Amino acid sequence: MSAGQELPKPQTTYKESEIPKTRWTNYLLILLVANVGIWMASLFYLSKAKTTYVSEWSINIPGSGSNANINLPNIGQATSQDDSAYSGGTYDPRENYKAIASSEQVLKAAATAVNMSLKEFGKPRIKIVDNTTFMELEVKGSTPEEAEKKAIALSDALEARLTQLRREEISQQNGRLQAGIDDLRRKLKNSQERLSNYKAKSGLSSEEQLTNLATNIETLRKQRAELIAQEQQSKARFAELSSNLSLSSQDASDAFILQADTLFQNYLKNYNDAKTKLITLTARFLPDHPVVVTQKTELTSAEQALINRAEELLKRSFTMADVDRLNFGNNDTSGSKRTNFSEQLITANLDSQGFQAQVQALDREIGILENRLRILSQRQVVIEDLKRDVQISEAVFSSTIARIDLAKSNVSSSYPPIQILALPSLPKSPKGPTKEMVLIGTVVGSLFLSSGIITLGRRV
Repeated sequence: MSAGQELPKPQTTYKESEIPKTRWTNYLLILLVANVGIWMASLFYLSKAKTTYVSEWSINIPGSGSNANINLPNIGQATSQDDSAYSGGTYDPRENYKAIASSEQVLKAAATAVNMSLKEFGKPRIKIVDNTTFMELEVKGSTPEEAEKKAIALSDALEARLTQLRREEISQQNGRLQAGIDDLRRKLKNSQERLSNYKAKSGLSSEEQLTNLATNIETLRKQRAELIAQEQQSKARFAELSSNLSLSSQDASDAFILQADTLFQNYLKNYNDAKTKLITLTARFLPDHPVVVTQKTELTSAEQALINRAEELLKRSFTMADVDRLNFGNNDTSGSKRTNFSEQLITANLDSQGFQAQVQALDREIGILENRLRILSQRQVVIEDLKRDVQISEAVFSSTIARIDLAKSNVSSSYPPIQILALPSLPKSPKGPTKEMVLIGTVVGSLFLSSGIITLGRRV
């Protein structure tokens, strides 16, 4: 082929007038198929889709903790503390509650309550609201009443499951505490028996016994001091009388013995009469006169009888000088006074001896009581130690029992209580698109699709 020679034009199979007609036919076919597909899908959805109603409710899980203290008088105290459910930085109890509410056990219980199978009941929708302690739950139903019943059943099943979990946790706690109760009870009983046995052996029944014993000792000491004062007073009186009478207490006593003896007084009278008669005769006659000699003999005989009687009464040697010293001469006034003073002398001496004897008796009694007080005080120390052991055992035992009682009344911190903020609702309208909305959406979609295909066909 030479240069400049034109190439032959290609031959076409169809006529140029037939090309637009074929293209629009294709676009119309596409438009028809697309619209048929949209309407078939819409009608299929409307025929198969079920009307769904949703019951909604919300719950709150408080995060505050609590403390409980029980004071046990003279024993101690028991403390129970529940930490906040949100105290852990990475722990959120709502996640646990979400898992529990979605668990098969809870769903089965809820389904059984409304006479449904687990598949028919379905699964709830649970949402945790951020930055709050709230949870939102939804349950679907074919009717408003069914949705509400399913929601109530699920709420009750969740609460029942949480109650069961709390009881199991508290039971485990009590089991750990109960394991030591028997041992604590045995220790308490042993300490009480040791205290009781020692009290029975020691002779010390109460602290008042020591107090009363100490009071008695102080009373006896006071009595002793008073008796010593009286004894000193009697000794002073005795010393004064003894000095005035020039007599000792024994001399005064001897004088009263002689004065009380009738025979001695007769001998004394005979002696005085003979002595007086001798003085009279001596004044009249010479010493060698027979009358005077006879009278002297009579006087000597009376004197000897008097001395013999005095020695017999006093059980000691006696002389006429002693007779003159001890003779009170009751026939005159001075003798009567001397007798009274002698009586006071003897009384003062006897009182002094009596006070002294009482002081000695009190000294012995005080010594016995002080020794008993010392022994009982030592035993009291042992009793106090045993009482302390009993108190410690009682405190441990009582606090353990109190902790068990508190654990029974406290809510588990692992499963805090829930508060129903909004009860399961009775839905007024179905959830999801209605038939009208589906038809409108189908029409709008068909129009948009048709306009798009037509516009595309014009531009090509």
